[in-house]
Amino acid sequence: MEIKNSTLSDIETIFGLYRMAAQYMKERFPVHFPEFDRDMVIQEIEEGRQWKMLIDGELACIWAITWNDPQIWEEKDSDPSIYIHRITTVPAFRGRHLVKEIVRWAKQYAKDNNRSYVRLDTVGENQKLIRHYQESGFTFLGMVELKDTSGLPNHYQLDKVSLFELKVS
Repeated sequence: MEIKNSTLSDIETIFGLYRMAAQYMKERFPVHFPEFDRDMVIQEIEEGRQWKMLIDGELACIWAITWNDPQIWEEKDSDPSIYIHRITTVPAFRGRHLVKEIVRWAKQYAKDNNRSYVRLDTVGENQKLIRHYQESGFTFLGMVELKDTSGLPNHYQLDKVSLFELKVS
């Protein structure tokens, strides 16, 4: 297994995975990924915040990070944290507990960057996903209604947000 930054040459693959994930979600859940802004993803790549996991040289999953997330985390955003967004797994690699691998990586990455928490959120009250994140090491902090969703991807306007964090030791 190898984790490394995505590159601009990955952009079509990234958006293909987002479309595939949106379709998968659409068939199962009321809230799903929207079409994400291409410029946002390009900026994440250029800033070294878009990541990919390769297993035996094959793309297994992707995700993005950010260093701040004030619209979602409000006053907790002042805690030194990394925030994980848009974990998307290639269908052939589902069920292989890749979130646990991302958590291992994220804890070390947070330590290396003097961060105290790894955090993530998901839109809606998907009990299966909540359990999955808890089993991967996150504490479920509950659900919040965001006060300001301007500038966030569209799905944040559709439901409350489930918040998760993991203390880095």
